[in-house]
Parts: sequence; structure tokens; C-alpha cells
Amino acid sequence: MAKLRVAVSPDVVSKEGTPIYDPAVLKLLDHPRIEWSYLKQDVPIVTPEFAAQYDVLCAMLERVTPASFARGDHRLRLVSRFGVGYDTIDVPSCTANGVMLNIAPDGVRRPVATSVITFMLVLAQKLLIKDRLTREGRWAEKTSHMGVGLTGRTLGLVGVGNIGADVFRLAMPFDMKHIAYDPFAQPETLEGLGVEMVSSLDEVMRRSDFVSINCPLSVKTRGLIGAHELGLMKKTAYIINTARGPIIQENALYEALRSGAIAGAGLDVFEVEPAPKENPIFKLDNVVVTPHGICYTDECFTGIARNTFEAVRALADDVAPKYLVNRDVLTHRALAGIQR
Repeated sequence: MAKLRVAVSPDVVSKEGTPIYDPAVLKLLDHPRIEWSYLKQDVPIVTPEFAAQYDVLCAMLERVTPASFARGDHRLRLVSRFGVGYDTIDVPSCTANGVMLNIAPDGVRRPVATSVITFMLVLAQKLLIKDRLTREGRWAEKTSHMGVGLTGRTLGLVGVGNIGADVFRLAMPFDMKHIAYDPFAQPETLEGLGVEMVSSLDEVMRRSDFVSINCPLSVKTRGLIGAHELGLMKKTAYIINTARGPIIQENALYEALRSGAIAGAGLDVFEVEPAPKENPIFKLDNVVVTPHGICYTDECFTGIARNTFEAVRALADDVAPKYLVNRDVLTHRALAGIQR
């Protein structure tokens, strides 16, 4: 019985050398066919040499490109992502070369949804400004920084899948109006959440008091939110992005924030990451920023690791992983023994 050589990203190991998730999850890799190890150094881009050494990559920041398969003798069969975004993985190349791509939606659903709600509350209550007033003894100024009540306000989502549905679920006690734009939304996902699905992106931007970006980055969504869309928003409205930075045109966002065309933003992601310290957005007082890690909690990484390693175990049992992105890859001759 051939063993699967499994490489696990070093990005999920702390500086102390311990996993950043509950180590009990590693029991999923206790399998006679699995031989695993953490990579000793970062692999920014998977090379043909790397692909020829390993059957599985449990990837965090690693990129897979068409060049990863240039040698033609790769043994890679599964890339299992620590997360749900897969803009770092060239999916067509994986499919053409018989490589399954699996993601980890169970791990990020609640942590990212909670992050969206956190941004909304921080912005609505003007928490950072009030924190600064308190620290600097400027208590007399507190009535000059009135927050925004949520009751009756409109929360609008651009993209409403796994995470978006949970955002609406968590927001229900606030008695807000819920609207969303997503041409690919599944009705069963939104059942019982009281969400009004609208027919256009413009309508979400125009009507919402809080706009949350929850769609994946793709060719179609890159630059989706620009000057036109931001110009439709109310001057009192806020935008939140926990998805991917390039979905919003950052120069247009800066101008909208600087000019007061919109009230503020909560940003966990940026067009360039790590974002340079000179990014002009960082100089604005109406923006709350985090380093593409607001959802990083013990709950998040343990859940992500569980989904990631479950996919590896499934492959060891010759079963297709649960959360395949490219399910059509299962017709590839290299995966002939995999049960669907």
C-alpha cells in the first residue's frame, strides 16, 4: 500500500514550534497511508521539483501556478487549503493535471461572520475615536462623536454564501433590514433569515447603511467596487471588506473616505499584502484596519485544520474530499480509483 507524502505549510506553526490550532486535530493524520511533516521553510510558489516530491500540500500562503506542473512528472494529487479563498491556486491547471483542490468552509464560517459583525459594531459605535478620547482625557468631546444606532438600518451583503448567511444569522437580534446581491445564491442557504435578494449591485450600494463584501475574488469580481459603486452609497454609510482586497478599487475607496463621500470603512484586506505602512488609507480617522487576520482565533484555526486534514484522510481512504472546488477533476485518469 503506497504511502501519501503530505507537506503541511509552516505558516500554521507558531514561533515556538507548536501548531496554531488544537494539536488534537492532528489525530486525523494518524493513518497507515499518511506520512506527513511540516515544511522546514516557506514555499512561496510550488515548483515542479516540489510537485514531484509530494502527494498532498496542506497550503496556507503557498501559490500553485501552471508552471508548478511544467516537468510533467508531478505526484501531487491534492491541495488542501487552510481557508476558503483560493485565488492563490490556479484551478484550471490543477484540474488539467489531476489535482484536487479542497477548501475549509466549516472553519471560517462563524469566525469570519463574527468579524463582519465586529467591524459593524466598532464603526457604528465609533469605538476607536471614543477609546482615544478616553485615553487622552478628552471626555468633554464625547457628544461630538455620536454613534449610529442599528435598529431599522439596512445591512447589505455583496455575496451571500456560507459566511454571508451566518452574518445575517448573527445580525438578526439587531432588528436591521437585510438585503443582498448574489446571482449565484442558493435559496436554501437563506431560508428563515428574512433576506431580500435584490437584482443589482447598484441597489445594494444605494440602499445599505452597512455594506459587507463577502464574495470570492475572481476575474469577474476583481475591481467590482469602484468609484461608481462607492458614489451610490449614502454619505452616512460604511463599507466592510473581510473577503479579498482587490475586489475594491483601493484608490477609489481612499478618495471616498477622504472626501467624506462615505462615513467609514472596516478593512481586513488590501490590494497589496502586506500593505505598506505608507498606504494613505492608514492616515484616515474613519477607517478601522486589521492585517488580514481579524478572524484569527483558536476556533477559526482549529476548524480550518480539521477540514484540511479531513480531506487528506479522505484521500488516504480513496474517497473524494468533501469540499472540492474542482469536482470535475474526478474524471481525470490519475484519480480513477477515487470514490465520488
